[in-house]
Amino acid sequence: MRDTATRTAPVMHADFRRQLATITLKAVLALFLIPTITFFLAHHFKQSTDARYQQDIVAGIAASAPPDSAEATALQARIRATPPSAVCFDDTTENATYREATCTRYSALWQFLVAETVALWTLVASALLVLIVLGLGALAFARREVQSLSFALGWRLLSVFAAAEVVVQGAFVVWLSFWITAFFLEMYAVKLIAIAGLFALIAIATVVVAIFRRPDEQNAVTGELVPEDAAPALWRRIRELAQTRGTAPPRQIVAGIDANFFVTEQPLMVSGHGVDGRTLYVSLPLLRLLDTQEADAVLAHELEHFAGGDTRNSATLGPLLAHFDLYRMHMHGMALTKVVAYLLDFYRVIFEIAMMRSSREREFAADRAAAKATSLQAVVHALIKISAYAAYQNKIQGTLFAEDRRHDGALDIARRIATGLQEFGRSDEFAGVLRAGEVPHPFDSHPPLSERMRSVGHVVDETRFADIVCHRPEATWADAVNDAVDIETRLWRAYESDFSQMHEESLAYRYLPETEEETALVLRYFPPMRFMLKQGRHIEVNHEGIVHPETGALIRWEHVAGLQFDEPSFRANRLVVTHPEKGMLGARSTRIPIAIAREERDRLGEALGRYWTRHQAAHSHAVSSQFGASPLPDDSAR
Repeated sequence: MRDTATRTAPVMHADFRRQLATITLKAVLALFLIPTITFFLAHHFKQSTDARYQQDIVAGIAASAPPDSAEATALQARIRATPPSAVCFDDTTENATYREATCTRYSALWQFLVAETVALWTLVASALLVLIVLGLGALAFARREVQSLSFALGWRLLSVFAAAEVVVQGAFVVWLSFWITAFFLEMYAVKLIAIAGLFALIAIATVVVAIFRRPDEQNAVTGELVPEDAAPALWRRIRELAQTRGTAPPRQIVAGIDANFFVTEQPLMVSGHGVDGRTLYVSLPLLRLLDTQEADAVLAHELEHFAGGDTRNSATLGPLLAHFDLYRMHMHGMALTKVVAYLLDFYRVIFEIAMMRSSREREFAADRAAAKATSLQAVVHALIKISAYAAYQNKIQGTLFAEDRRHDGALDIARRIATGLQEFGRSDEFAGVLRAGEVPHPFDSHPPLSERMRSVGHVVDETRFADIVCHRPEATWADAVNDAVDIETRLWRAYESDFSQMHEESLAYRYLPETEEETALVLRYFPPMRFMLKQGRHIEVNHEGIVHPETGALIRWEHVAGLQFDEPSFRANRLVVTHPEKGMLGARSTRIPIAIAREERDRLGEALGRYWTRHQAAHSHAVSSQFGASPLPDDSAR
């Protein structure tokens, strides 16, 4: 019952259009750039070699044949008309001598011709794959019922193609690393070829391993199970509504404090217990805000998702999407695997838009079903109240999270919402929040409030929103849950503890410590880290900077513009610290000797990145605070 987006095809923001164009461009470049370069260079190498061989052979014939020899003239004409590459794969005896002299297997010319041919077919296959991806995306747009099949086919096809593409493009990179220097400079660099080959092998291994990785499929939900004996009236009402819709009721009800209601058929972890089958999640704070008929409208809306097969479709598609997204993440890990990562991104975006479009249509259908089961007014009033509560909860939490001091004691988020919601409902800010939701993002799955009101045929004027939000129901379904107060108390206590912990850790990223208290908090999350080097020396990384292992001098983070390991012969032996100050020959730098094991170097690199990022975030926060703006998000939604 959330409320953002639009009914029909999504209206794309200019920013989103740019993002989509960027993803498309990256996918095209990743797929076609290396094969195109390989094709044109191989074609150039082939033509140049053909011309050189023809010139040498014609000159040799002229030097060895008698003057005005008709046979030599005919042979020269034949050589000029038939480039050597044309007979590379000609098995006839007529051209055997010519072929053996110019284009034996694995010779330079043979390689040029093979590379040109493979590159051409790679480009053709890539273009065909793009068309197939677009076709599968169009299929996902056409019918919701075939989305799972469409995505499964696309996922299988892309996983196979990804492996093949990385192998082929890796081979192109290795081949080019030899021939570009060999052809143009008449030399080659063994180290360059070895590096290209190593990266290609690692990329291939990454692709193969990533295919078989499986995501963590435990979907954790924060809440508590509500057995039937703890809320018999509520269970009875839910069964009645389910029967009205001609669908089976949920197997379990989960009560929580999120500003949301939802249903699912995916396995869940609830307070450490695994559950499967149909699950209905109800928000106790929202149940207290809605009267029984308004709550019935919400429950009927959710049950319609069972009846319409939405949850069954999501249960089938969810694991596929999770596996696909994990695979995409691994493909972004290396430069060579990015040749397929961007195509995966492109397909995911197309499919996501298709899913969100069908999801919007199902939201309208669920609203209409809820209106039939209850009333038009109940549906719209519930939407308005839920919108107000969710917006105000985000406002309260955003304000608390933006504070630059630790929260000692209870946050009382529930009490703050309860006491301030009516005033917020009457404010211009609330009306502005609802208006802002009228401009959708393509990935929003729920239509805006105005569209949903028009869809059910009951439009409430904005001036009446405040009265609806501020209306106190005489009876609610929360009253029918025996332990509702205790459940809320436990959940809010746990949530506020996690909130305070996240807020405290965020302060460690905001402080450029000036007091003992601030220093102690930063040191709690960013203690000094020492990494042992050879000969008993060590290098220290702390929140102030890097301690030089030889001089003991502190290189402060504000004097660091870049960090890089110098790796001659695949072995890191220096840390290069670039400074923002300029010297006579450009940016100044400090080179720190670090004879260190590879695994320890990786830990050092991780620490350097984390501590330097902390300083940059703290500096940015200090500057923005000085000018009255906060870079922190105004929404700490979980």
